[in-house]
Amino acid sequence: MTTQGVAVVTGAGSGLGRHITLALAEAGWHVAAAGRRLTPLEETAALAAAGAVLPVVTDITDADSVATLFTAVENRYGRLDLLVNNAGTGAPPGAVDEVSLEGWQSIVATNLTGSFLCAHHAVRMMKAQDPRGGRIINNGSISAHSPRPRSIGYTATKHAITGLTKSISLDGRPYGIACGQIDIGNAATEMTQRIAAGAVQADGRVLAEPTFDPRHAAAAVLYMAELPLDTNVQFLTITATTMPFIGRG
Repeated sequence: MTTQGVAVVTGAGSGLGRHITLALAEAGWHVAAAGRRLTPLEETAALAAAGAVLPVVTDITDADSVATLFTAVENRYGRLDLLVNNAGTGAPPGAVDEVSLEGWQSIVATNLTGSFLCAHHAVRMMKAQDPRGGRIINNGSISAHSPRPRSIGYTATKHAITGLTKSISLDGRPYGIACGQIDIGNAATEMTQRIAAGAVQADGRVLAEPTFDPRHAAAAVLYMAELPLDTNVQFLTITATTMPFIGRG
């Protein structure tokens, strides 16, 4: 197995993060798998080739914890070639008059501030290392384009991720740092089980929505990751073909 480089994947203990971690590891990457709980991270690592995945317990809402993650990567591998900002939360759900300030701040801390903190340290490493450069891929979600009902916190932060992506992409140009965004709709993970059973639509109806194999989303991330640094997928949208996204439902 040829080593492609060193990656950090957040939210790697389950769902899309696990699939992305395993796809990268299978392709020859060394992956630091970050998440809040050790046991799920170790389960992810056990599914990959021995030594391919390094579990690192990390709370991306805590600046010191994020700094410790990137110090561990530098100490173990000496460089960083890829950051996948995947971790995110939609909880608590609700409309703008329903979500408390504490709930709002919790979502912002995970989805937006956490992605910023990881990118902050990743870019610093990528600028200083030799050879210089690297890539950041942000998980924006379909909600970076269009909201679901009662999802003010998730939707606002995912729209903000698009701004984060564009800013990093621009600021990274002089240093060989590429930044792109993948927007994923209805990949079949634990988070989308309720969507497959029935999700509230814009007109108030509750309808089951189609899902797709999350391995396809992981393959899309791998495609983005393995491009040369003079080439970038700025935005990539992958969805279940018939999900109610394009058009009026």
